[in-house]
Amino acid sequence: MSDKPLLLVAACALVDADGRVLLCQRPEGKQLAGLWEFPGGKVEAGETPEACLIRELNEELGITVAQACLAPFVFASHSYESFHLLMPLYLCRRWEGQVTRHEHAALAWVKPNRMADYPMPPADAPLVAWLRDLL
Repeated sequence: MSDKPLLLVAACALVDADGRVLLCQRPEGKQLAGLWEFPGGKVEAGETPEACLIRELNEELGITVAQACLAPFVFASHSYESFHLLMPLYLCRRWEGQVTRHEHAALAWVKPNRMADYPMPPADAPLVAWLRDLL
């Protein structure tokens, strides 16, 4: 049993028509700044992971995603120093609007076999192999 709080974060692998996945670089001033991650964020009280992603993808990237377009894929469970992270990763191939950087330092559309070139937080990195196998 752990005395660390459990943090639920929802993440999304946006997949474009060329099979590339969107990675977002964490901005300066945030924990793990400079590392590349899947877009998403903390699930608020009373919010489902899907509702969280719809909200976060709109705030972070300016796109609109329908809940029906979010497919549960795999999850990460990782213990950080001060909390334990549980992060479901959803796949999404359809959205409305242009992906635009609102909060991140940079965005990159990356083929799964090139994702290892982008340093990621410890919880995100193991998910790359699942995407590589799928795509």
